[in-house]
Amino acid sequence: MAFKTTSLNQNVSDDGRRELTVKEFKRWLLRFDADKDGRISKSELRQVLRATGGWFSVRKGRAGIKSADRDGNGFVDECEIENLIHFAQKELGVRIIPY
Repeated sequence: MAFKTTSLNQNVSDDGRRELTVKEFKRWLLRFDADKDGRISKSELRQVLRATGGWFSVRKGRAGIKSADRDGNGFVDECEIENLIHFAQKELGVRIIPY
């Protein structure tokens, strides 16, 4: 999946997938934190998916929260961002590199 928004880093890997560092991904993700509480809610994750041009944002938003939200509180917080990174790589076709 290619990101439609131009605000993301324009690095593209050989296989055509967008590449971001973990730091870039976190910074970009927190732009969607509407209430600025440092957590990503289900509705905020849907906004992320819409910004990437993703299809089925409601279903994927639920799946993203479910896969990332280990404590079951309905939010992805700082300690669960790593789980959301894995979801983005698997379901959204984003390559997130550690450096």
